[in-house]
Amino acid sequence: MAETAHKETHGFQTEVKQLLQLMIHSLYSNKEIFLRELVSNAADAADKLRFRALSDNSLYENDGELRVRLSVDQDKGTLTISDNGIGMTREEVIENLGTIAKSGTKEFFSKLSGDQAKDSRLIGQFGVGFYSAFIVADKVTVRTRAAGVDASKAVQWESAGEGDFTIADIEKADRGTEITLHLREDEKEYLDDWRLRRIVSKYSDHISIPVEMFKAEVPEQDGADGEKIPGEPAKWEVVNKATALWTREKSEVSDEEYKEFYKHISHDFGDPLSWAHNRVEGKTEYTSLLYIPAKAPFDMWNRDQKHGLKLYVQRVFIMDDAEQFMPTYLRFVKGLLDSNDLPLNVSREILQDNKITQAMRQGCTKRVLSMLEKMAKNEPDNYQTFWKEFGNVLKEGPAEDFANREKIAGLLRFASTQDNSAAQTVSLDDYLARMKEGQDKIYYVVADSFEAAQSSPHLEIFRKKGIEVLLMSERIDEWLMSHLTDYKEKAFQSVARGALDLGDLEDEESKKAHEEAEKQVEGVLERVKTSLGTKVKEVKFTHRLTESPACVVADDMGMSTQMMKLMAAAGQSVPEIQYTLELNPEHQLVKILADIQDEQQFGQWSEVLLEQALLTEQGALKNPSAFVTKLNKLLLDLVK
Repeated sequence: MAETAHKETHGFQTEVKQLLQLMIHSLYSNKEIFLRELVSNAADAADKLRFRALSDNSLYENDGELRVRLSVDQDKGTLTISDNGIGMTREEVIENLGTIAKSGTKEFFSKLSGDQAKDSRLIGQFGVGFYSAFIVADKVTVRTRAAGVDASKAVQWESAGEGDFTIADIEKADRGTEITLHLREDEKEYLDDWRLRRIVSKYSDHISIPVEMFKAEVPEQDGADGEKIPGEPAKWEVVNKATALWTREKSEVSDEEYKEFYKHISHDFGDPLSWAHNRVEGKTEYTSLLYIPAKAPFDMWNRDQKHGLKLYVQRVFIMDDAEQFMPTYLRFVKGLLDSNDLPLNVSREILQDNKITQAMRQGCTKRVLSMLEKMAKNEPDNYQTFWKEFGNVLKEGPAEDFANREKIAGLLRFASTQDNSAAQTVSLDDYLARMKEGQDKIYYVVADSFEAAQSSPHLEIFRKKGIEVLLMSERIDEWLMSHLTDYKEKAFQSVARGALDLGDLEDEESKKAHEEAEKQVEGVLERVKTSLGTKVKEVKFTHRLTESPACVVADDMGMSTQMMKLMAAAGQSVPEIQYTLELNPEHQLVKILADIQDEQQFGQWSEVLLEQALLTEQGALKNPSAFVTKLNKLLLDLVK
């Protein structure tokens, strides 16, 4: 090694210091994973060089045989992982090895639970697999040179995993990166040739780049029959299959290999819930390997976060995060596509309006939806795990993908009045199967929380008649229902909007009782409307209530309460909703209201009933203090 020059010491980013402490104290329950991470990074570096070389073949520097090598020095107690991939410049070394170069580091540390097994799964998601080297090493040395730059422009990075690291200029004849781990005394098992080969076979067999280890010279030996057994020269030997996993027949790939490949491409430490490996032939030829993760990434709702599949063309890596092949509502899907039809120099711009891209996108979308349908039918527990993590993302589908709207709707899950549980386990098919005879609508209510939805006064008549209502309480639900108008020819109906018409579900006896109750408080509607004026659009009697005196109802074609809240939260100017006030003529308070002759007192009670109903519907009042003062005065008048 040439003498280093221009040596500098830098402090680690605060988050890196915290991470290193976790690593050094054996965050991983399975320490050998460090080798998987480092080999995976080396393979990625080779892929990146192959892609860059498509437009600049000189980057190969007359060495086009890409590979990863493992070598040990028993005397020094070091393990070195080297590659002849893209390499790094000085600036890239500082950026990539001195900081967690990814948004969301605070979220990373906020999610740490202290449970080693759970916490270890986060590390890959945050792109910090390199630091796993410190699980087994008390010092790490990185020597790297970027492809295409002079040998004198190489860089050495070194750290003991404490508060700082050093950077120095060195000479390095060959491009690529060498990571040397100075193993701790109690980690010397990773100097064993057989142990390393077993780990590579277990975790890195699927990598298309050859992983090589040095095989010592085998001298000529005497055989049992006196004949000489020829020896073998020392050589580098490939220890993994080194063939792209997706190019192999499905019958040749084990479940464990599929799982390990998922971890390689996703940097997730957990197993996937499901996967599909398919070769498509015909007008468009491509291979897809798609995975459904078990856990949502920390940045699922970050709008700037890239998502998509890895794209290969004729087994040559082209790009990460090719979002053109998967709709946004399926952004949780991980995997890759390998096309035979796209050109090797394909760019994101060319992909955007490419007919081949559109055909592949449609095919992949249908494949994922079929995977989810199969999971929901055959593995309901796994599907519930999926729904808990990604359900709100899937709810974006009906608005985004009209062609598959009904298929997506069949995958949605909701809470309902059927079991009064917050668990979202009810499918629309479940609901249809339980519909009452004569029921022609799917009833639902949207509220700020499950508790608010569950206790909504709009449900009272439905509970009395045993009609199931879907309970929706996620922020996206109101937006979802504005795009999902029907399912299997049954229209959706919000129980909090428009006039209530139970159709054949209403019996004659109930109708007569309602009419009689209305006659007893005849005239109260006009007086309340006059008293409240423009505060309400209309005042009506209702029979949707059985326990509450009043409720407010938004127009069927107007803005709903939840949509108003969503728009206001987004900073948009929202017009005041003109509600219809509906009174329950059978409630004692309404009967008392009808008998009040003092118009001032009548007006105050009318306002209290309206504000009660608004509080129940909106969760808050513009002037709660005035409401309390008014209510207290009326209560005092009653006890005088």
